[in-house]
Amino acid sequence: MEYLILVSIGLVAGLFGGLLGIGGAIIMIPALVFAFGENQHLYQAAGMICNFFVGAASTVVHKRADVLVKEVVKWLAPSGILGVVIGVAASNSSFFAGSNKILLARLLGFFMIYVAIYNCWLLWRPPDKTDNIKVSENAYPMPLTILCGLLSGIPAGLLGVGGGTICVPTLQLFLKMPLKKAISNSAATVALMALVGGLYKNLTLSQHGARITESLRISGFVILGAVITAFVGSRLVHKLPTNLIRIIFVAICSLACYKLLTVAPSV
Repeated sequence: MEYLILVSIGLVAGLFGGLLGIGGAIIMIPALVFAFGENQHLYQAAGMICNFFVGAASTVVHKRADVLVKEVVKWLAPSGILGVVIGVAASNSSFFAGSNKILLARLLGFFMIYVAIYNCWLLWRPPDKTDNIKVSENAYPMPLTILCGLLSGIPAGLLGVGGGTICVPTLQLFLKMPLKKAISNSAATVALMALVGGLYKNLTLSQHGARITESLRISGFVILGAVITAFVGSRLVHKLPTNLIRIIFVAICSLACYKLLTVAPSV
C-alpha cells in the first residue's frame, strides 16, 4: 500500500510539475506529510531528486516545441544553482536542526499560501496576448536573468521545492517573458538546480538522522509515476488552456497549506 501511495503521489506531482514548470516537489512534500507524517529533511532530499526527473522530462518536450531561450538559460541556470546551494546550506544549519526542522514545514506552508494566491491572480488576470509574439533573445538582460535565478534557487534549496513557483513569475515580471515560454525555461532551470541541490541535500542527510537509502527509496517510487505524467503535463502547456488545472492546483495548495501549518513535529 505504501508503494502504491508513493506512485500515486508521483502521478499528481508530475502532472502539475510538467504543466506549470514547477518541478513537482511542491505537491510531493505536502502529500508525503499527509500520508506518512512530518520528516522534512528526508522529504526535501527525495523531492529534489523528483524535481530533476520531472524537470528533465518536461525540458525534452519544450525543446521539441522550440520555446527554450538559450541566452536566458545560459545565465538563469548557473545563478539558480548558486542560489540552491545557498538554500540547502541554510536548511542544513543548526537553526533547522533537531526539533526545529518543523520550521521548514511551516515555512513551506506559508510559501504555499503565496503559490495559491499567485495562481488565483493568474486565473483572474487578462489573457496573455504576448504568447505568440516572437521576442529576440537579446531582449532579456543578463543582470535581471541572474536575479531571477538567485530568487528561484534560494527558496528551492531551503524548502526542497523546484523553484519554478518563483522562477515563472519572476521571468514574467523582470524579463517580460510570455507565460508559456516562462514555464518552459523554468522547467529546464529546475532540472539543473535539482540535480545539484539534490546531490548536496542527500549527501548531508546523515546530519539530520536520515538515510540516503530511504530518500532514494521514496523518490524511486514517486518518479515511476511522475515521469509519465510530466510528459503529459508539459505537452498540455502547448495545447490546452490551463485555468481548470489551476483551479484544482489552488485547491491542492490550500489543503497543503493547512496540513503543513498544523502538522505535529515528528518524534
